[in-house]
Amino acid sequence: MKNQNYKPCDLVIYGALGDLSKRKLLISLYRLEKSQLLEADTRIIGVDRLDETSAGFVEIAHNSLIAHLNTPIDEEIWGRLSNRLSYLRIDLTQPEQYLQLNAVVDSEKRVMVNYFAVAPFLFKSICQGLQSCGVLTAESRMVMEKPIGHDLKSSKEINDVVEEVFQEDQVYRIDHYLGKETVLNLLALRFANSIFTTNWNHNTIDHIQITVGEDIGIEGRWEYFDKTGQLRDMLQNHLLQILTFVAMEPPADLEAESIHMEKIKVLKALRPITVRNVEEKTVRGQYTAGFIKGTAVPGYLEEDGANKESTTESFVAIRVDIDNWRWAGVPFYMRTGKRMPNKRTEIVVNFKQLPHNIFKDSFRDLPANKLVIHLQPNEGVDVVMLNKVPGIDGNIKLQQTKLDLSFSETFKKNSIFGGYEKLILEALRGNTTLFLSREEIEQAWAWVDSIQDAWAQNHSAPKSYPAGSWGPIASVALLARDGRAWEE
Repeated sequence: MKNQNYKPCDLVIYGALGDLSKRKLLISLYRLEKSQLLEADTRIIGVDRLDETSAGFVEIAHNSLIAHLNTPIDEEIWGRLSNRLSYLRIDLTQPEQYLQLNAVVDSEKRVMVNYFAVAPFLFKSICQGLQSCGVLTAESRMVMEKPIGHDLKSSKEINDVVEEVFQEDQVYRIDHYLGKETVLNLLALRFANSIFTTNWNHNTIDHIQITVGEDIGIEGRWEYFDKTGQLRDMLQNHLLQILTFVAMEPPADLEAESIHMEKIKVLKALRPITVRNVEEKTVRGQYTAGFIKGTAVPGYLEEDGANKESTTESFVAIRVDIDNWRWAGVPFYMRTGKRMPNKRTEIVVNFKQLPHNIFKDSFRDLPANKLVIHLQPNEGVDVVMLNKVPGIDGNIKLQQTKLDLSFSETFKKNSIFGGYEKLILEALRGNTTLFLSREEIEQAWAWVDSIQDAWAQNHSAPKSYPAGSWGPIASVALLARDGRAWEE
């Protein structure tokens, strides 16, 4: 496919034989190939330290598709994709080995896009290697995965290293949630529909809930996760990014700078959580043995390789207050955890109750309207409202009903892509709108570090919850104190 609006690329994947590449990146590239969204002259160069050939890399990619695609491989599509693939063996810590890139990267014909699918401690070596071999140009880009540090200090150190070689507009920091259709649809929902645009503030909204539940446990990642915890692994990036899209002011346009500016304003307006209020604003949890969909699963401290004394949280719930004019008095409740009853990511916007009720025969108190935005597993939007039950007996009886906008049902002729496909495509096309700026990352870390420090000062252990539940009882109390309840 030839698209006159975009230049072809040399996509170089560092860590091409790793888990992220095999489970996500190669699958996403296949789907982009299937939709004919890759430029005809785009090349994909796998780089790793293992002794492998280009033919071997092609075979590994094919096996990854067999293992992780949810549909049979189309051999014609695979043939087109495999012709783009090549492999270089490079020890990422050895600068002189990067000279091999000069033989396969053509900066005159294609834009070099460097995808860092490796641990952050290797970022400095890659940047120095790329700089020393002279392969970079002003058009070159780099894509970096989370975690970008484990606190504000380490995040700044990583960004400083990258900044020595790449300008800010060349850097694409990924949060794959920002590639999900329903997250992007928040822009359309809020700023293209007057019924929401004019009612998206403290005058009409009572509170907002954001839930990211995982039914999986640690899955062999004990050493990494136990040093990180759910607050830093999920809330610092995914949930706060969703929050910024829900809460931000209308941007001047859809350009990256305009959207980043409004998101940063939200992060700066987050009310600090410190040792003074951390106990009333947050709940930490750690799962014990239980059942997920009828199957017995071990507790966090019983997982393989577990440290029995660990106080790392696998669940966190937080009340967030945004100190600005739009959201004054409207709490945002966020929760995320492992070993929840099911995999679920959603936003629930709870509107205020009406001040007067003339339908007391149906409801003593009229339930509030809700806007439910499903991010996964089934993407779509529900509007929960009251309707009259059909009948001619003279009484008006009301019933809660849903207006259901399922993406898969409404847009049957359109492909619903995952987050990685969209973000890889945007990186290849040079659009930074859906990626994170350095200031966003650092503002988020500054707020989260305050919570982490407060927990450390309090020395309080996480509260237990059985696997297969929605977290500790204390998370229910977090909302109950305000006269509210989680959407279940």
